[in-house]
Amino acid sequence: MTGRAAVFLDRDGTIIEDGMYLRDPGDVRLLPGAAAALRALNEAGLPAVVVTNQSGIARGLLTEDDYVATAGRLDHLLEAEHARLDARYHCPHLPEVTGPCQCRKPGPALYERAARDLELDLGRSWWVGDRLRDLEPATRFRGRAALVLTGAGLLESRRPAARDWPAVPDVEAAVRMILGAAF
Repeated sequence: MTGRAAVFLDRDGTIIEDGMYLRDPGDVRLLPGAAAALRALNEAGLPAVVVTNQSGIARGLLTEDDYVATAGRLDHLLEAEHARLDARYHCPHLPEVTGPCQCRKPGPALYERAARDLELDLGRSWWVGDRLRDLEPATRFRGRAALVLTGAGLLESRRPAARDWPAVPDVEAAVRMILGAAF
């Protein structure tokens, strides 16, 4: 696939506090430095794309409308800081409830869709998240990734598979690393 590089970011625990099945827009809270990190990506011309698993929808703990409302709140908070997301994709499934799907991270479907929608080169792209499943697509697509130590990141960093990825304190540090890398 040809196109431009992008940065794929997890939402909960990476950009915002992990609210565990977040359904109330009033509970959306940016993590420190997240807006500045996204603004830096925006200024560098790198698309910032959120891909998030939202199994709370399949579990009946939130609705699609709840997800849309929290996504809108995130957009509003970022806009106030002169930052934006270029796209967002979510998987509402939970294999135990809805059966297997290809859109649940680390599955390829949402990344491939983003590549088509935004004309992205997945091999030149980065993945950033607080869980190893957020980073695994980088292996599939031959991209690069960074584990943030916010959210579940500190616990995930103790797993043997975490040695495959650089660990950074937060999304702002990840973006500094990305912008310092050659594309």
